[in-house]
Amino acid sequence: MMAEGQTQVQETSKRKLRRLDQGVVIADGRNKTIKVAVEYMVKHSRYNKYLRKQITHHVHDEQNEAKIGDTVEIMECRPISKTKNWRMVRVLKKAEV
Repeated sequence: MMAEGQTQVQETSKRKLRRLDQGVVIADGRNKTIKVAVEYMVKHSRYNKYLRKQITHHVHDEQNEAKIGDTVEIMECRPISKTKNWRMVRVLKKAEV
């Protein structure tokens, strides 16, 4: 069982281990690029309460299939541009329209 805030690691035969994460698409305006917000929780050192934090990744979406509100699985990869070093693996859940 995995605690919240930890990312999964995928193992392939010839590649090194790659980080897997999932988040919600918050922007899809550019061609082949989406912005994905990944939420995680950290424990406050003094008050021992959990704080909800979020990080935004620029993600490569080759087929432009993800739309705003979709939940997607992303994988870390080589740098594709100055800001993109994640790629979309699959759409887990489509947004309700």
